[in-house]
Amino acid sequence: MGTSVPTAPDAAVNLADVLPSCLVALGAADDAWLRDTGREARITLRPARSAIVVLVDGLGANALAARAGHARFLTATKKRLRSGFPTTTAAALTTLATGRQPGAHGVVGYSGWNPHESRVMNLLSGWDDEVPAGWLRSETVFTAASALGVDPVVVAPSRYRSSGMTANVLGGARFVAGDSIPARIDAALDATASGQQLVYLYIPELDSIGHKHGWQSDRWTTALELVDGELSRLAARVAPDVGVLVTADHGVLDVPPDSNVAMDPALLADVVGVAGDPRCRQLTVAPGTDVPALVEAFRTSLGKRAVVASRAEAVAAGWFGPVDDGVLPRIGDVLLVAKGSWAFNDDREVPDGTEPGRMIGQHGAMSDDELLVPLRLAGAFAQ
Repeated sequence: MGTSVPTAPDAAVNLADVLPSCLVALGAADDAWLRDTGREARITLRPARSAIVVLVDGLGANALAARAGHARFLTATKKRLRSGFPTTTAAALTTLATGRQPGAHGVVGYSGWNPHESRVMNLLSGWDDEVPAGWLRSETVFTAASALGVDPVVVAPSRYRSSGMTANVLGGARFVAGDSIPARIDAALDATASGQQLVYLYIPELDSIGHKHGWQSDRWTTALELVDGELSRLAARVAPDVGVLVTADHGVLDVPPDSNVAMDPALLADVVGVAGDPRCRQLTVAPGTDVPALVEAFRTSLGKRAVVASRAEAVAAGWFGPVDDGVLPRIGDVLLVAKGSWAFNDDREVPDGTEPGRMIGQHGAMSDDELLVPLRLAGAFAQ
């Protein structure tokens, strides 16, 4: 194929660096531990007794900058991280929690292909009944932290307490519930009152609003103001020897109705699995399918609206980081990564005359709006 695909920057600091960098700052991990576990800690943090890592789901650095007047605490500094690919919660949270890239931990998208059972699985909400035991291929940093003498804590809404994703992707941490953002802030403060903790505090509200109403909506801005105010309160009340690091799993962009494209059914004839997000489709094809020909057909069909790549091209370009042999068949044979504000949908089962449901705020692809996330340091980590 003559068309090249963009490469992922190997040296870019990303979500996989966050928790290992915190363990180094706590004095619990060192260079030998990083070498032995194959992790990196490229975020330089000041020493601290404990750390609180706040993840604001769906808070892109570009959207935050556009609403800087509504988020004075979060925009006081302009540091950024890269999320990773694909820019979707299941993959990104697993990258954060394991300190490894999707090609190693095995969660390669919002949904993914199970090559052993020949079906697509939901990798966000499907851990209770779809995802088989052992699917996660990497130990979490929380499990490692406990072995290093650090108390790992997850602070999140109570509905996540018994979820399969919490048990697997956040495995090794004790769970503390807080059903409002202020309650979670208070729980994190209480958890770090004494001893040595690595606290992960999850804020999902902004992402939910963004999907339904878009990040440019008044509702999103109002929610951002609440988040910013509560994080400012956290920074003001945290003990002086506790570091605070705020980031996000991915950004978001608003997809206009006419930018939602129905994929050509003729091109899906040999596709046995449609996985991923509308902005990052992963298509698994039937054995014997001419993959290079299908890639070229999608390139012709979608034109400048997408980067279309074979699995081999995506892996060679480093999109998923180094890919283990056991993870390789989980990645689609053909990937459709949206440019601009496009999104690609499989409407074959939508009844005639029915308007398919679409989200306004979407993510999954490689735009800066999706890839770049904030990095705000406070407390003992303030620089």
